[in-house]
Amino acid sequence: MIATQTKSEAPALSVEQTEFYQRQGYLIVRHMFSAEEVAALRKTFDDLAAAGKAIPGLWEPQTDPAKLAQDPLARYPRVMHPHRFDALSLRVLLDRRMYAVLRAILGEEPIAAQSMFYYKPPGARGQALHQDNFYLEVKPGSCIAAWLAIDPSRPENGGLSICPGTHQMEVVCPERADEHASFTTELVKPPPGCTVIPATLEPGDCLFFHGSVIHGSQPNRTRDLWRRSFICHYMPKSARQIARHYFPLHDFDGHVVEYPASPAGGPCGNGFKPSSYDQVP
Repeated sequence: MIATQTKSEAPALSVEQTEFYQRQGYLIVRHMFSAEEVAALRKTFDDLAAAGKAIPGLWEPQTDPAKLAQDPLARYPRVMHPHRFDALSLRVLLDRRMYAVLRAILGEEPIAAQSMFYYKPPGARGQALHQDNFYLEVKPGSCIAAWLAIDPSRPENGGLSICPGTHQMEVVCPERADEHASFTTELVKPPPGCTVIPATLEPGDCLFFHGSVIHGSQPNRTRDLWRRSFICHYMPKSARQIARHYFPLHDFDGHVVEYPASPAGGPCGNGFKPSSYDQVP
């Protein structure tokens, strides 16, 4: 059973909800963003895709007809760090509703590290089960994700699934994923006894989860349903390092804040570079 929060304004989490997050490593906030706000985000990124103009290093759709014919994500790769060029994305990243939930969950001030937009059209591959802090390398502690549904998110259209309780795990070096099903190559298998459950979301719902939580998605197997999502990552202010890939960081007043960069490699050893840093599938 997935726990949810159901308020349309800046949510004040109950003791039970924050305790649930501490036990399970995740929490869903229902109706956190309005239909109008979701529509504005959808239009922003649909317009970006329609224009088809690459943003070097952040969004680079393919133009090779062979690649376009083979992979829907060649035309619609995920957008990395849209808050760096889009004012609406920056507002969502630093929204006070995000702040309120994060402050309650973390018990301290949050720092904003990343935004992303996933298109996931029909036929698109999923993303193998993984742990976010493998990439962000936040220490001490962990990153936390805020996964905002732009379309309904269901198992059939490649909605997100999670392994409750795996926030208690260490971040591990992943295995090789099946690239026919996943556009990224890192796979973390669930531990014994962990059941992967779907996070069924409606547009405007936001799923918060700890950076060690194992999560991922299957391919979008529908013919006509998209599964767009806007995703943000944060870290506690008390952290002492994060991967350089996420600089510059921001506080919720919009100021750039400085942190040391984590050493490269993480649990895989020095010099390891995750393939998932590459934004073009």
